[in-house]
Amino acid sequence: MERFDPASVVQTKYLFFTGKGGVGKTSTACATAVYLADHGKRVLLVSTDPASNLQDVFSLALDRKGTEIPQAPGLFVANLDPIKAAEEYRESVVAAYRGVLPEAAIENMREQLSGSCTTEIAAFNEFSSFLTDEALNRRYDHIIFDTAPTGHTLRLLQLPSAWSGFIEQSKHGASCLGQLSGLADKRKLYETAVRTLSDGGKTTLLLVARLEETPLKEAERAAEELRGLGILRQVLILNAVAPPGDDAVSAALYEKQRQALAQMPEGLRRMDSYEIPLRAYNITGIAHVRDMLRTDHLEDAQAAVQAREGHRLSDLVDDLVRHRRKVIFTMGKGGVGKTTIAAAIALALAKRGERVHLATTDPAAHLKFVLDEGSGIRTSYIDEKKELKKYQEDVIREAMAGGIAPADLDYIKEDLRSPCTQEIAVFRAFAEIVAQAEDEIVVIDTAPTGHTLLLLESTAAYDRELKRSQGKTPASVKKLLPRLKSEETETVIVTLPEATPVYEAERLREDLQRAQLQVRWWVVNRSFLGLETKNPLLRARAAQEAAWIDEVNRKASGREVLIPWKAESLKGAALLSL
Repeated sequence: MERFDPASVVQTKYLFFTGKGGVGKTSTACATAVYLADHGKRVLLVSTDPASNLQDVFSLALDRKGTEIPQAPGLFVANLDPIKAAEEYRESVVAAYRGVLPEAAIENMREQLSGSCTTEIAAFNEFSSFLTDEALNRRYDHIIFDTAPTGHTLRLLQLPSAWSGFIEQSKHGASCLGQLSGLADKRKLYETAVRTLSDGGKTTLLLVARLEETPLKEAERAAEELRGLGILRQVLILNAVAPPGDDAVSAALYEKQRQALAQMPEGLRRMDSYEIPLRAYNITGIAHVRDMLRTDHLEDAQAAVQAREGHRLSDLVDDLVRHRRKVIFTMGKGGVGKTTIAAAIALALAKRGERVHLATTDPAAHLKFVLDEGSGIRTSYIDEKKELKKYQEDVIREAMAGGIAPADLDYIKEDLRSPCTQEIAVFRAFAEIVAQAEDEIVVIDTAPTGHTLLLLESTAAYDRELKRSQGKTPASVKKLLPRLKSEETETVIVTLPEATPVYEAERLREDLQRAQLQVRWWVVNRSFLGLETKNPLLRARAAQEAAWIDEVNRKASGREVLIPWKAESLKGAALLSL
């Protein structure tokens, strides 16, 4: 596979970098921008990533318009804040109702506009001007975006009903309904932006992934979805590709990546693909940004590695037993290993004589590979696709019975594909499983987010979201929210010792705290810190992890579990070694 070389890959004015959190899309976007500027191009780099650390990357205070980087003449960087933009957007929508509606209704409206869909729309609102401003087009040779809009966002913007009075008038209550309210005056701007995105002569989508199963699957899913919307010019960049090893640990890492490459999804195999080598350091400072894409760069072989004394997973389990927790969630972004951690916690509880029920949204076959048949753990699988389809059918049936217009029905159908709706769809299945905590400990390896719980807790939203599909609120659901906020429940956040996963984990904790679910324990998974390796690259990388492990330690008030990177796939009794 060829190295990623912007000189040959970059052929369009607009470049959109996308990928799962933590795969290195910001680093890759920055390195590409600096490379182009170093080769005489005028470049604008725009970040809409909530976890963006561009100010740290360039050691410079940034604004929303574009700040020139002194060490890279010709490069200007704008750091948009989608969280702030979403807050401003929420306030602009609800302002007209202040003093008219009760404060409880205002708060309900704000919660309706607090999900990921609203943040995406607000971000798109921010960078649409960069796509459509003729003066910017003339000023820059390339405009690079760190984080592309999702397929869901783009489909919403293309729906005629999204711009009708349906949003204000509908009583059908789609879960993310309202994120486009008040933006009708920008419809033409958005239409131009969407056309630019799908013009292969103007725009290239660069999907960044790592040679791991989950990021590759996510990249394939994003590629197919965006291709279906007409964004056909796509490139795959595989980041952090390890070289052949010179000791047991580095050789195992190399072999694990080779296996992931051999099993890469078919949809990605058809794409033009490039690789960037594994770098030991965090991509901060202009020197490291330039070095990221260099072919002649040598790593620092003298990295000092100081081990951290984190808790073992057995300490976490002892604490769960001591406090008599009955419902245990493992939560975190995809790819951090929460299913494995959930299985390990369940097995450790069973070994202590507890009756345990492990539930997952991962395919049931996966659990069969993780747990031995004689583990003594009852397992169940929540089929997200099945639950979502049933929920969608229920809502559409009711909407059609109410005589909804075809265009508005299209909006409902699109809204039913949103992240919030999927959580709500599986909510009933979660409720039924959690209800069994009367007789056993229930471990669940994913849960509804704080936003979804708040959405359901509000009386108006609660009735709308549940009654429309069942006609009544099940007893299991009535008991669920109080139980999740009680001392019976423990939420364990799983993350990786890297910048973006830690930032995203913190946002997840804040989201849960809004719903009054407290987080006590954190698990830092797949750490190279403390491994016995003489490989200079991995030793240097381990040293870089220390700051993020210390950050988690502060957030968790010392209740963090540190789990080392493992070459082998963990199964059965081996889970107890974590």
